[in-house]
Amino acid sequence: MVEMATAPALLRIVDGRRLEKRVRDALDPGGFLADPEGRARQLPRFFYEISTWEDAVNTKLAPNFHLWELVQTDVREAGPLRAFPRYVPCAVTLLAFALQRFRDRVGATVHVAANGGYRSPRHALTHGASTHCWATAANIYRIGNTYLDDQEVVERYAEIARDVLPGVWVQPYGTGPGDVDDHLHLDVGYVISIPRDAPGERYHPKLEWGAL
Repeated sequence: MVEMATAPALLRIVDGRRLEKRVRDALDPGGFLADPEGRARQLPRFFYEISTWEDAVNTKLAPNFHLWELVQTDVREAGPLRAFPRYVPCAVTLLAFALQRFRDRVGATVHVAANGGYRSPRHALTHGASTHCWATAANIYRIGNTYLDDQEVVERYAEIARDVLPGVWVQPYGTGPGDVDDHLHLDVGYVISIPRDAPGERYHPKLEWGAL
């Protein structure tokens, strides 16, 4: 049985629109990016605040996945997002749940690449509406001791992912950016997660129709 991911207990939920300007500009909370078909996809507004790297290491999202595995980035990430506190969209818990199901099926450790989990809209590798900006995508480069660096291996694990994760998109081999196929890309789509405890404005009902 897979343990369902829940809101990380160590992390505070924040409204991205209330962060300081330099961070808002990098995250673009509630903004829009165009997908490959030119459709507008709205970016997440609510994030988990990661105060320190230790918090990322200690926060378990699923039995075999910790937060740090899904937020590793390098100097290609936007400058304001390299230092702590850092921010990750709340849908990261759904990604962890999907990865746990996949890990349970393959029966081995699933390794997510650096820059292969969450990437901000200002990350140098972000082109259009990449699902990495929603924290709903993962690039898996190794499973157990097996590197996913050839077509046969990638397609074998892609078939397993399609079987165990209905509705999750698995990138076909040979269609990656620049035709670089040294990993397996899985994503759960453009999911925006708003936890029940997320901050918000006071609700003000609109005028009744009869008063208009």
